[in-house]
Amino acid sequence: MADPAPLRTLVVDDEPLALERMQHICLALAGVKVIGTAQDGAAALAAIVDLQPDLVLLDMTMPELDGLAVARALRAQGRSPALIFVTAHESFAVEAFDLDAVDYVLKPVTPERLGRAVARAVARRGTGGGASGEWLSEFWVPNRSELLRIAAADVDRIDAERDYVRLHVGARSYLLLQTVSGLEARLDPARFIRLHRSAILRRDRIIGLRHDGLGVWSAELADGGVVRIGRTYLARAKAMAGR
Repeated sequence: MADPAPLRTLVVDDEPLALERMQHICLALAGVKVIGTAQDGAAALAAIVDLQPDLVLLDMTMPELDGLAVARALRAQGRSPALIFVTAHESFAVEAFDLDAVDYVLKPVTPERLGRAVARAVARRGTGGGASGEWLSEFWVPNRSELLRIAAADVDRIDAERDYVRLHVGARSYLLLQTVSGLEARLDPARFIRLHRSAILRRDRIIGLRHDGLGVWSAELADGGVVRIGRTYLARAKAMAGR
């Protein structure tokens, strides 16, 4: 079977040296063929209309129109090149994957890391790509120099920690720059329930509700943990229990 055609790729970065480096790395990757470049968001959108690329390597932070704004504009226009964000900032990962990005690569970019991202784009092209559903199905969290993919189905509990949330996955936990309210809006309510202003729980990890007296209730978890239910959230907890 013949190898698949390389992805026709547009590289977008507002820093000339970074743009040159990305093109140099792409030359060594069999899965991509650079067909154009752009140095700002507006130019990127124009080039996408003109060149119809299969893949866009998209810088996140650019003046006026940043990478997220470009991705939103593409979605509004109904255009669907695969997007790989390339950035020095790890804090926009949730927003990027909410926009159906293929990958989120942190600078400084290595050929190996970009090669893995391109392989994902190639695999997505083979399966038709596209968003998997309305609700957030995965998280990408900082892990050394990369981002680690965690399935939402594997998260047991989410706790707020100031401007961050902590994802509890078995015996491990991970910090993600995201507000608990913003995250709640993206999670499937059939799978997760917020029972405190600082806690979101996976429904199937709750084994019981306990009345502690004076109107105070707690949720008992399968791992032996106990989470106090906030008064604001008590009605939804009782509704979950059919009361």
